[in-house]
Amino acid sequence: MHCTAVLGAAQAASTAALLQARLLGMARRAMATSLLCVPPPQVLLRPLAVPERLLLGPGPSNVPPRILAAGSQQLLGHMHPEVLQVMDEIKAGIQYAFQTRNRLTLAISGTGHCAMEAALLNLLDRDDTALVAVNGIWGQRAADIARRLGANVHELLKPPGEYFTLWDIEEGLVQHKPSVLFITHGESSTGVLQPLEGLGELCHRHGCLLLVDAVASLGGAPIFMDQQEVDVLYSGSQKVLNAPPGSAPISFSERAREKMLRRKTKPLSFYLDMSLLANYWGCDGELRRYHHTAPINSFFSLREGLAMLAELGLENSWERHQANCIQLCQGLCDLGLELFVKEEKARLPTVTTVRVPEGYDWKEITAFLMDNYSIEIAGGLGPSVGKVLRIGLMGCNSTSGNVDRVLCALRDALRHCRHSRL
Repeated sequence: MHCTAVLGAAQAASTAALLQARLLGMARRAMATSLLCVPPPQVLLRPLAVPERLLLGPGPSNVPPRILAAGSQQLLGHMHPEVLQVMDEIKAGIQYAFQTRNRLTLAISGTGHCAMEAALLNLLDRDDTALVAVNGIWGQRAADIARRLGANVHELLKPPGEYFTLWDIEEGLVQHKPSVLFITHGESSTGVLQPLEGLGELCHRHGCLLLVDAVASLGGAPIFMDQQEVDVLYSGSQKVLNAPPGSAPISFSERAREKMLRRKTKPLSFYLDMSLLANYWGCDGELRRYHHTAPINSFFSLREGLAMLAELGLENSWERHQANCIQLCQGLCDLGLELFVKEEKARLPTVTTVRVPEGYDWKEITAFLMDNYSIEIAGGLGPSVGKVLRIGLMGCNSTSGNVDRVLCALRDALRHCRHSRL
């Protein structure tokens, strides 16, 4: 009887304590709520819902399960030796993808746009002269950034859909005597592949560095950084490498590194200062020091994207992208559509542009594919807005089956979308 009474009293005390704790919690929440002017967003109280889509636009591309799994690994510290090892493996992967032995090779913590800015602000000192080859939006953007940096910018212009010859470039070099030439290897806004053979040697003969944007072309079209004498090359993670956007491979030649060492002023951005990033990435032979908290899981994903490219092999990747581009171009012609880039050799294997057919609204076509087939293709960008549709086949998305899928969807769209001959 006595033990039962003691046990009952203990249970009662425990229940009372629990009730008191709950009441105290309610009181605290009520007090907190009474002090808050903004309630919890209802949209965040629902589960995240992300639809399944086939991304056949100019990027990003779909992420394969292996890379998704890499990005979902538990975080490690940004100075842990395991993370520094992953960074070293990324450097080796970039050197393979770029075909370079440059010591100053790393991944920017940002998108390809961030790498463009990093390249320009490290290379260009105020009042330096830059020549920018513009045949699409990326040349336009580079010229804008260079002007913001205080450089003297001259634009070399070509109509959208065309590329630059060595003669075009030499005329600009002779006339403007720039210290840096910017050119886009894969112009995704127009679908043009820019030839690079002889360009680096030509620039060096005129005392100029060659800066190349390969965001849309890396892994999908041949590029040989050292052999072609490219001084700065950068790309992005979300195209052929099939990793989420947020990390951007970049590499600097010894010529470019020496120019950066001769700067009169520090780069305008601390975050993108290549001398500081070079140390964090172990490119300067000194003890690594903290610079910023890197997007660690993005690096895990990028590492796997580079690993998959290495396993496939660059030449196999180039051949696959070329073969699927040819199949797509033939299928588009069979549908009665007109390819935007006339010369076959100048067509970017990763992003194909086709003229919007007369009488159709490009927005209706892209919406039809999204709504009825869950396939993304895109309209034009910059100088190609309203003129073209852009179809991307990049990395794991570059397959013969995906070519058939998008052609079937386009055939259906041309039948069902409004067609006015006015």
